[in-house]
Amino acid sequence: MGDINLEAVLLEALDDERKAEATYAAVIRKFGEVRPFINIIAAERRHSAAIERQMVRLGFPIPTNHWEGKGSAPATLAEACRMAIEAEIENIALYDRLLPAIPDDVVRQVLQNLQDASRDNHLPAFRRCLEREESGGGSGIGQTGRAGRGRGRGRGCRP
Repeated sequence: MGDINLEAVLLEALDDERKAEATYAAVIRKFGEVRPFINIIAAERRHSAAIERQMVRLGFPIPTNHWEGKGSAPATLAEACRMAIEAEIENIALYDRLLPAIPDDVVRQVLQNLQDASRDNHLPAFRRCLEREESGGGSGIGQTGRAGRGRGRGRGCRP
């Protein structure tokens, strides 16, 4: 495994995914079933589960989720979208830092897939959400459509 502590890498990635899930859950609690948060929270749960599967495969214990119920939402949905954009940018940077040193091909591919989803799906969806909110296009509340199903590719943010 070289100099990298693969368990520490997976724990850091899992913590970041769980933090995003808790934050997006807080936004949903405050603003209701609003997109893209309802779609992306499901993706964050899948991300955490993918990391947990790798931990099980490698014999690492899965820690308790200390983020459960601890997320907080800002005052407005526009601020929530802005906050989510920053969180996704930080998530992408986290994977930029972690990926090059991962010796396990399967773990590297799983984390690459998670980074791709954040960059290609989540970030554009939250950017559209912010554009919609800043233009007065509505909150997306009640526009659940196909929430939580499939990859969604972030389309749910548009009214």
